[in-house]
Amino acid sequence: MMEGLHNWNLRLVQWFILCFFILARSTCGQEGFVSLRCCAVANFTDPNTNISWRSDDSWFPDSTGCRQELGEAYLMKKNYGRARVFNITSGKRCYNLTTIEKQDYLVRGTFLFGDSLRTTSDTSFDVLLGLTGVSRVNTSEDIEVEVIFRATKDYIDFCLEKVTGDPYISELELRPLKSLNYLLGLNSSVLKRVSRTNVGSDGGDVRYPSDASDRIWKPCTNSTAQIILEPFVDFSNYSASTVTPPLQVLQTALYHPERLEFIENVDIREYKYRISQYFFELNGTSKLGDRVFDIYVNNEKVRRNFDILANGSKYKEVVLDVRASGILNLTLIKASGSTFGPICNGYEILLVHSVQGTNGSHSEIDLQVDKNQTDKRDGEVARWLRNQLLVSNQENEMLANWSGDPCHPNPWKGFTCKPYNDSSIITSLKLSSWNLQGSIPSRITELPDIETLDLSKNRFNGSIPDFPADSKLTSVDISHNDLSGSLPESLTSLPHLKSLFYGCNPHLDKGPQSNFSITSTDNGRCPGPARVALIIGSIASGSFLLTVTVGIIFVCICRRKSMPKGRFKGKRPPLTGNVLIFIPSKDDISIKSISIEPFTLEYIEAATAKYKTLIGEGGFGSVYRGTLPDGQEVAVKVRSATSTQGTREFENELNLLSEIRHENLVPLLGYCSEEDQQILVYPFMSNGSLQDRLYREPAKRKILDWPTRLSIALGAARGLAYLHTFAGRCIIHRDVKSSNILLDQSMCAKVADFGFSKYAPQDGDIGASLEVRGTAGYLDPEYYTTQQLSVKSDVFSFGVVLLEIVTGREPLNIHRPRNEWSLVDWARPYIRESKIDEIVDPSIKGGYHAEAMWRVVEAALYCVEPYAAYRPTMADILRELEDALIIENNASEYMRSIDSLGASNSSRFSIVMEKKAVLPPISSPSETQPVIPQGPSPPQPR
Repeated sequence: MMEGLHNWNLRLVQWFILCFFILARSTCGQEGFVSLRCCAVANFTDPNTNISWRSDDSWFPDSTGCRQELGEAYLMKKNYGRARVFNITSGKRCYNLTTIEKQDYLVRGTFLFGDSLRTTSDTSFDVLLGLTGVSRVNTSEDIEVEVIFRATKDYIDFCLEKVTGDPYISELELRPLKSLNYLLGLNSSVLKRVSRTNVGSDGGDVRYPSDASDRIWKPCTNSTAQIILEPFVDFSNYSASTVTPPLQVLQTALYHPERLEFIENVDIREYKYRISQYFFELNGTSKLGDRVFDIYVNNEKVRRNFDILANGSKYKEVVLDVRASGILNLTLIKASGSTFGPICNGYEILLVHSVQGTNGSHSEIDLQVDKNQTDKRDGEVARWLRNQLLVSNQENEMLANWSGDPCHPNPWKGFTCKPYNDSSIITSLKLSSWNLQGSIPSRITELPDIETLDLSKNRFNGSIPDFPADSKLTSVDISHNDLSGSLPESLTSLPHLKSLFYGCNPHLDKGPQSNFSITSTDNGRCPGPARVALIIGSIASGSFLLTVTVGIIFVCICRRKSMPKGRFKGKRPPLTGNVLIFIPSKDDISIKSISIEPFTLEYIEAATAKYKTLIGEGGFGSVYRGTLPDGQEVAVKVRSATSTQGTREFENELNLLSEIRHENLVPLLGYCSEEDQQILVYPFMSNGSLQDRLYREPAKRKILDWPTRLSIALGAARGLAYLHTFAGRCIIHRDVKSSNILLDQSMCAKVADFGFSKYAPQDGDIGASLEVRGTAGYLDPEYYTTQQLSVKSDVFSFGVVLLEIVTGREPLNIHRPRNEWSLVDWARPYIRESKIDEIVDPSIKGGYHAEAMWRVVEAALYCVEPYAAYRPTMADILRELEDALIIENNASEYMRSIDSLGASNSSRFSIVMEKKAVLPPISSPSETQPVIPQGPSPPQPR
């Protein structure tokens, strides 16, 4: 009787202690918790767990993507049933969560597949933690993705990256793991939960407050055992600090007289897993040697004669690292001579995302943790800039796409990054023509490695922030805004600054500057403040807006119909609305000298690992990939002994690139002329050439959408226009072609290969007639027949490039039908007959604004006129392409304004497509032109 009373009192003490811990955890245990219910209309405290949930509108304030996913049964099952759906064409959306560096965390995303998503077929997206892909969600059922990780900085990005359909999410949770050592002994910093099982439970889930870290322990459904043990022992000596699972999990167990078996399905591919098994001896009469068993994983014995009571403790855990595919079979078998059979209270299975070891080796089948993230300081400033700019530009789609890591896997639009040590640094920020308003964010000057800053053609106001004295900026463009105050001395005195554009800021004080001889670019070419933007919100009458919109389209049509063949000649008036065009004059830019570094042959061989990686072949020689000691990746062009291009071309490129530098020209970093070797070193262009992307071998090809193609054409045109208007003497490239237009990490176009480039002949030059250089398919016919070089030769070649961009075809292909050998001859009649739909690359059909496309094809047609007199200048072409890009970028804005008045999408396009472009006549030389002599047959392709 007394013994029974004693046991009853002991039970009361146990439950009192358990309740005390639960109450204490409920009161203060949620420190560091982030609990988000996506699209929730109000904050909510769960009465079952006491967890406080809040909405995710601080990350995504737009509610247009919110979906109600449930009926009553769904609510009963999940206690929540809304989802945020990200309607994006590509890329990812990320939740940026605050962490403490070197602290371990659990992050859990819940993806409820409700009724509104069942109508969407083939939805698939990847879940990423930072840059590490941890899971792929395919629409079919409710899915929960949970990851354990060690924070490497003071934040983590939880991202959804589109594969097909629209990514969605219902709940997101972040939990600090405090003293739990899941990653002990692993190189990895990321583990994905496969299973977390409360083996002896016959009820629901165990989570917070029973588990202080809010891990969710599921009941066991996959064991052969049927016997459940209840607690008969004292738990007062055990707490969350001494055991890994919560006490509620350890107080029940499964037991079998002979054999316990648990089977878990895992990925069919072989990966590494960490298995943690938890054992607590619940039989108070059991003593050392009474319960001994062997532990097997997939029929392989991993522990022999395991005894829970060894070393005097009732609690043990076994941690195993194994490789498996398909299934994990955990089996416990009673050992010979043991009194009792095996027991198990709980287990966890985690998939290990491995990292590259110190010896540089790793298995190809391991999931890799991508550690090459943006530098911590750069990433912090980039995210701050995003948040700051969004305050005044919440509807800006460009900023909305700034999500996740600023540099990886692809840089945010407008950013250029390069690798440095084990991370990436931001070297350029170009936000021109993004229609941004508000003040220039002050911390934009805190990017320590940025060299180019372009904020032009926006609506920034207020003063210009101060710049640090150690800034590496070489080019700053703040023109065409509404800035006030004066140019700060901290900007004009930057040690590396070579160019500064600041014109067309009507309220900016342009007083004398001590270190720069530059002046405002107003000169009557800058529109007044009232014309900086198309102000839709101030128009009260919807019918008036419709009239204005239709009027603009009508004017564009009439303007095109009345355009003579000299359309590109002369100065064009400034455009209205938010269309601002500015070609800088020599007065508003200051140029400093450029130094090209000489490299030793030993240095080159070390950078290229003795020419290990060949990335291309050209007329000059082979091109190898290399890395400089500071981490910069480079392309090293080595002249071959059999090259048809010799010392003259080497010295020509070296001398020329020592004088010019522009963001759309590939810069020369260094050279080597040693031991009869002639080597040129350039920055590595990670996206190859335009030719590669359009129609080369499938491994290099990449479908480029129309806005990207248009942006590439504009960048190349800017580079050539810079050459043609260079402040000392006009430079002619002489080998313009798609393979010489290279694309950097952010798809910025850069003109390359200046071995054939020449200064334009001037009056009085002796020997102005030059030997013909160029590539078949691109060669100017007038230059070829007369051997008289002019800038219009580059214009012809660039016209061919524009046709390549539009059609996706090579300029010369004798394997096609005879009438299609020449791209120019094939495309010209279609354009003249206004049948551009028949020549547009099929991969971009339906993806372009018709007005923008017409401007490009007409510009191309003028460029490839047989006689130079009919061709425009590169400056004229540049203006046309700028117009086209602005029209393309603003097409959705125009559509929204029309849609708000009840117009349909098809009406806009039908209006534009009905027009016929007025094209130049079939060219013939004027009476004053010289008779063009016949020349020899064309040169063969290089």
